[in-house]
Amino acid sequence: MGLLITLIAIICLYIVIAITLVLTGNQSEMIGSRENGLQFDELKMEDSELPACELYKCRDGEKLPYRYYPSDSDNVLILLHGSGLHSRYLYTLAKNISTEKIAKVYTPDLRGNGINPTKRGDIKYINQLEDDIADLIKWIQKRHPKSNIILGGHSLGGGLAIRFSGSKYSGLVHACILLAPFLMYNAPAMNPKSDSWAYPWFQRMIGLTMLNYIGITCFNSLPVINFNMPKECRDGTETLSYSFRLNTGYAPRNYKKDFAKMNGKALVIAGSADELFDSSKYLPDLCKYKENIDVIEIEGLSHLGIVMKTETTDIIKSWVKS
Repeated sequence: MGLLITLIAIICLYIVIAITLVLTGNQSEMIGSRENGLQFDELKMEDSELPACELYKCRDGEKLPYRYYPSDSDNVLILLHGSGLHSRYLYTLAKNISTEKIAKVYTPDLRGNGINPTKRGDIKYINQLEDDIADLIKWIQKRHPKSNIILGGHSLGGGLAIRFSGSKYSGLVHACILLAPFLMYNAPAMNPKSDSWAYPWFQRMIGLTMLNYIGITCFNSLPVINFNMPKECRDGTETLSYSFRLNTGYAPRNYKKDFAKMNGKALVIAGSADELFDSSKYLPDLCKYKENIDVIEIEGLSHLGIVMKTETTDIIKSWVKS
């Protein structure tokens, strides 16, 4: 009986500590006053030529938007956007890839993001983004039954592509194209000066992780990270805060294990002038976990510039055709 009482006391103390971490903390940890380091002026939107959003149906009945770029190719590339933004900023890259007949391109607005999401900055459960992508792939396979499915992503969207490719759905993907992908907060590729874009509330994250470990998920809708987008770049369609479950479900579970489980070949492209990640660190790190991987560094390209410049398209074209 004494052992049982001790065990209960330890569990109660564990829960109290976790909840204290969740509910306390300085709001300045999330907002701060640091200057934004991303070069948003490189994102040139051409809305007049932007494909209209279409919808596909997910397993929970919700219909999510995507943009489609047709092409005379047997390949289909699903290109996932990064944090805070949505599929619109991928227009130039998607158009170039389709025009060059590299692949048909689908750019979905991930749940919790986009022009008018049901609940901005949140999802229903941690793994829901993976389920949504699987539903999109199965829908695409009905539309293009003989196509090869390539999963791609930029920044945190690259992290989601890694997560998906290491999940139970890995067999749905034939190859991966990752543009300056997020791996993990302490991965070798993280630039120590990259704290100008994302403002994580680490204390709350730790507490929620502790609670989830013992099955307590009722606080997962709480915000844990904010994004520092300049006011002059906002138009009301950006998502400046993510809940714990959205932020967790967007990133790799464990990028080392995810790469080891990844099906087919992988291509990683990053710019030498990336403000968030050290592009020189991708290859020596990732080649430890996956054999069929190519890592290419483009001189002078920034984190956002990588989706705007033709050099990226040229590399993808050569890699896919080879």
